Amino acid sequence: MSNEDLAVATAPTPSTVDNGWMSLQVVGKQCIASDVHEFELARAGGGALPPAEPGAHITLLTPNGLTRRYSVCNRPGETALYRIAVKREAQGLGGSRSLVDQVQRGDPVSVSPPANYFPLGMEAPSYWLIAGGIGITPILSMARALRQRGRAFKVLYLTQMPESAAYRDELLAPDLAPHATVHHNHADPAQRFDLAAAMQACPADAHIYCCGPRRLMDAVKELARGRPSGTVHFEDFGTSEVSDAHTDIPFKVRLCKTGQMFDVPCGKTILDVLREARVLVPSSCESGTCGSCRTRLVAGVADHRDYVLDEDQHDSEIMICVSRAKSSVIEIDL
Repeated sequence: MSNEDLAVATAPTPSTVDNGWMSLQVVGKQCIASDVHEFELARAGGGALPPAEPGAHITLLTPNGLTRRYSVCNRPGETALYRIAVKREAQGLGGSRSLVDQVQRGDPVSVSPPANYFPLGMEAPSYWLIAGGIGITPILSMARALRQRGRAFKVLYLTQMPESAAYRDELLAPDLAPHATVHHNHADPAQRFDLAAAMQACPADAHIYCCGPRRLMDAVKELARGRPSGTVHFEDFGTSEVSDAHTDIPFKVRLCKTGQMFDVPCGKTILDVLREARVLVPSSCESGTCGSCRTRLVAGVADHRDYVLDEDQHDSEIMICVSRAKSSVIEIDL
């Protein structure tokens, strides 16, 4: 049995989803780029949804039983529906494939209220929004919000091929085109975008927001060294691997809400163990880069292996898809 088969076989049923989740209906579905579909989700009887601010995401229960997080691409003030873009990952665990292949217009979906670990602050004099691939989804909502408020901003959108660039036409439309640079390298290293040269033009007091593959994130992080704390913000969708330069040790994880205790052996993650025990926890990238499985750390010392948490959050939060424990027992808020 493959890892994907195991995930499907042990996934909790929709009835176990927290009461705060909503049953919405797919009111629109269209292909917007190669392997990328936009879904529009709304209440079956109409009505306003909880607002999704720029950078916010919702979590969906997919047809194969996995939970997946997607950024909301809404326009400013749009509350009648949620727009999300789903990239069909052929090599993933099957969550995105089941959404794209099985879910059609008119179908119901279980959806969490919006959460936001990538919020757009409004205190900066200017903004640089940098996206790679499907990472354009939260960046687009930010660009629309900044334009509506008359703020100074620039968008850099980097992809391989024009046909794989979701929302390319929106960025090249008259309202956003003056602010946007869209670059395709056509899988040719010689046509790679000179990010270092571009970043030299970024004002010292600008806030930078970056979403995309790990390689892009690393490059932006390196080029942004020396900028004031709190002015550079990251989020991505797990398109890269976490470093394996860690030594696993077995430990125990205690769920403080239920008192359950589980052994986490070497070679398995906390998320793996909870999934096998039919404990439903949102997850998406499962590589420590998206923030879906972010959980409050109640006690114990974590071995952090993610790309989301800042150092000042290490004592209070943990990404259970990749991070482990340095202490023999950790307690988490589940």
